[in-house]
Amino acid sequence: MPTTARKYDDLRNRLTNLGSALVAYSGGVDSTFLAVTAHAVLGDRCLAVLAVSDVHPSAEIDEARATARTLGLRLQEAETYELADPRFHANTPDRCYYCKSEMFGLLRTLASARGITWVLDGTNADDTSDHRPGRRAAEEFNVVSPLLEVGLHKDEIRCLSEQLGLPTWDKPQGACLATRFPYGTPITEHGLERIAGAEAACRALGLRQVRVRAHEQVARIEVDASEMERAFALREQLSAAVRKAGFLYVTQDLEGYRAGSLNEAGETDLPQSDGDA
Repeated sequence: MPTTARKYDDLRNRLTNLGSALVAYSGGVDSTFLAVTAHAVLGDRCLAVLAVSDVHPSAEIDEARATARTLGLRLQEAETYELADPRFHANTPDRCYYCKSEMFGLLRTLASARGITWVLDGTNADDTSDHRPGRRAAEEFNVVSPLLEVGLHKDEIRCLSEQLGLPTWDKPQGACLATRFPYGTPITEHGLERIAGAEAACRALGLRQVRVRAHEQVARIEVDASEMERAFALREQLSAAVRKAGFLYVTQDLEGYRAGSLNEAGETDLPQSDGDA
């Protein structure tokens, strides 16, 4: 069984052999670790690209930009327009496939224009258990997932990130806002804004790992197990803040946060491959 240190060496060797790379960067734990490692190995032959769209909260985009500046990454931004695709808007079972197809197609075009051979994403060894149609898009566009290839798991990536002094090592798991809607519920600009506002309000009250799942007029709040009691103690403030964001009813999920919770009802919650994913 390879050690974490051995996997890290394997990762650096894999990146060296690629020669040049464009990294799909979101500012999350996985993509930041991958971008930093790729830049360390490839230098100017590596470019991080940040996708900017309505499905990503503006605060997270700003934080990703700041992280890239702090770490000295070569960063380019690219706008994507998921809501323009009626299949994405309809929130079909393959929603993530359509989203990733647009993004990877754009990244492939940018890579070719820059003379970069490979497009990389931050999928890790823990990202194979959930329903992830986006993986099909990655395969179709020949996207390489080095963290997955060398067998690095999320906890190992956090550990290595801490050792490297990356500010993202303990960052809560993230995912695009489209994952907050039960499969079949249309995704709209208004709906995305409502979720973004509700989650921002929850974080302003001090909660870190939080999801607001939208069930029409009902907001179902999931928080990490370590924050369950704190969230309940804040129930009056939480309820007022989330209702102000546009929901009529507010509930707290007693099972707490878990990625892919909407799968439990035969619906689809697809964590963004940061993965984060």
